[in-house]
Amino acid sequence: MTVTADAPPDTWEQYRVELTAYCYRMLGSSADAEDAVQDTMVRAWRSYDRFEGRSSVRSWLYKIATNVCLTMLDSRQRRATPMDFGEAASADGPRPTPKPEISWLEPIPDSRVLPTASDPAELAVAKESVRLAFVAALQHLPARQRAVLILREVLQWKASEVAELLGTTVASVNSALQRARATLAEQELAQPANGAALDGDLDADHQELLARYADAFERYDVGALVHLLHEDAILNMPPFDIWLQGVEEIQKWWVGPGAPCRGSKLQPITANGMQGFAQWRPNPEGDGYYAWALQVLAIRDGRISGYTSFLDVDTLFPMWDLPLRLDRDGQPVAA
Repeated sequence: MTVTADAPPDTWEQYRVELTAYCYRMLGSSADAEDAVQDTMVRAWRSYDRFEGRSSVRSWLYKIATNVCLTMLDSRQRRATPMDFGEAASADGPRPTPKPEISWLEPIPDSRVLPTASDPAELAVAKESVRLAFVAALQHLPARQRAVLILREVLQWKASEVAELLGTTVASVNSALQRARATLAEQELAQPANGAALDGDLDADHQELLARYADAFERYDVGALVHLLHEDAILNMPPFDIWLQGVEEIQKWWVGPGAPCRGSKLQPITANGMQGFAQWRPNPEGDGYYAWALQVLAIRDGRISGYTSFLDVDTLFPMWDLPLRLDRDGQPVAA
């Protein structure tokens, strides 16, 4: 690792976004990632007088963050998605019940994990590496393999740098990377795009698609919504452990259990390098609207291919500075 001059603690804030992205990939939880970074900064501050400058401050912070994440992963369940619990369900089946006891994968605001100043290629890699499918795939790897894959494949560290960080050998790092790649390949799980352009980038066509979606959803025109879906689109709604696939099943859900969404208000958001919407449902017991879901949309071939509604609004809406209530005019209601 490159030897650099000491960087005083008041300059460490410049690393917060990339460290949060790293911890989020490791932990699959926005709240846990921020806790891990805060713990990292506290530990670094307490031990700074023992920092000898043999590596860069950035590398030293990553080493502390890795140790924090590995410790957290020792005592916690891996973050799951509804697709981890079996085959796609039928919209005609029994109404699901929430499973709050499961540690669900969480989304994270772009502002907390993506660089604000970056060339297009670097930003594309950063977006791809925090997308829900890739972060979900990482959760299937043992913790140290997960760290190796992220450091080598996403952050492009040298094997010798990763070995020094983990206190192991280059051979062990290469072996862990090989096993991690094999696990993802065997399970046909997502892998980083190595700089490939994202189909989800917000060009003019995608802007039009999202505008059409928002208009159709707020009018609750299910026919128009279905027209925007990819034929093998997936709908899932943590903390429910069921998921639906295909236009027909999603249409049945929208006109059946999803019908109370009629009349909702939407507000655009970005999460995990993807586009989405905050959703407030009409209050059936009075005026106004209440927070219902954070929708994150995946786009492929000009259609919506993935539709995840995260329903833990009490945890998630504050991360986007979103109100939990709107009045009858759609204006925020103070808590």
